[in-house]
Amino acid sequence: MINRAFGQVVKELRGKKKLSQEALSFEADLHRTYISQLERGIKSPSLNTMQKLSKVLGVSEAVLIH
Repeated sequence: MINRAFGQVVKELRGKKKLSQEALSFEADLHRTYISQLERGIKSPSLNTMQKLSKVLGVSEAVLIH
């Protein structure tokens, strides 16, 4: 459940930034399929991954898990 909520937040923020999954993955130095898995709630992000995503999306890590 928390993975789905996290994924939804990432997807919404990515949309607001008008980034594709591929662009987000490139900027965050992550694989595109991993971004897809995060957004669908299949994978759980590490703290390092949350930090990378928050930097690219321009929000704090806390926003991603809210």
